[in-house]
Amino acid sequence: MLSSIVFYALDKAIRSYRRMAQATIDRAGLDITIDQWLVLRVLLEHDDLTQHDIAERVFKDQASVARMLALLTRRGLLSAVPLPHDGRRTQLRVTEAGHRILAAVQPIVLQNRTKALAGISEEELAVLRPLLDRIALNCAPPA
Repeated sequence: MLSSIVFYALDKAIRSYRRMAQATIDRAGLDITIDQWLVLRVLLEHDDLTQHDIAERVFKDQASVARMLALLTRRGLLSAVPLPHDGRRTQLRVTEAGHRILAAVQPIVLQNRTKALAGISEEELAVLRPLLDRIALNCAPPA
């Protein structure tokens, strides 16, 4: 039975969370997707990443990330600043408008996490995190 397969249960939980999270963002009237929010957060925390690095951190392919970056730039949430030592390359920076949308989404994200983790103790989470990390490590390509 599918429901007894742990990866089916993991996928179901992740998809359920993403649907719920996007719906709450949409209800708040914010024009951003979960994936776009993730890209902005990654760039806010690390403004020296390549598209490949961003794609790895948000678990998307490079083509999807390239489209998101172009959209976020067109919407004025990101800007591409030329690097002084290499005029051919740019550094992506979260703009003031990007900061505002990140600030608007942050309380919603926290509420979503609280709802999703309701009834799960800190002890259970302390067991779950390393298990999920181990699964990810087991599935990583060989170095």
